[in-house]
Amino acid sequence: VQLQASGGGSVQAGGSLRLSCAASGGIFSINDMAWFRQAPGKERELVASITSGGNTNYADSALGRFSISRENGKNTIHLQMNTLKPEDTAVYYCKSLYFGMDYWGKGTLVTVSS
Repeated sequence: VQLQASGGGSVQAGGSLRLSCAASGGIFSINDMAWFRQAPGKERELVASITSGGNTNYADSALGRFSISRENGKNTIHLQMNTLKPEDTAVYYCKSLYFGMDYWGKGTLVTVSS
């Protein structure tokens, strides 16, 4: 499974960004997918996840502001991020759980300025 994340960039606080992660290889529709992020000097943390059946889970910091979705026909997941805060600044990574194996994409940088 190969994952390619895109959509990062620089935005002012209060703005929005939409991240996408395109998967290739494997059978996308049976993957559980997730977004993680890693801020400078901090550990990587879960932001949001979505199961193959569409069940979602969010970190407390993302609840009410972020929304994860998937398009199985396009082998893609998205992370809609609204009301961004400077503390959301991080490299965002998508992850696939496929037959018990974790696959990670290269991250995409999100920078939120105050």
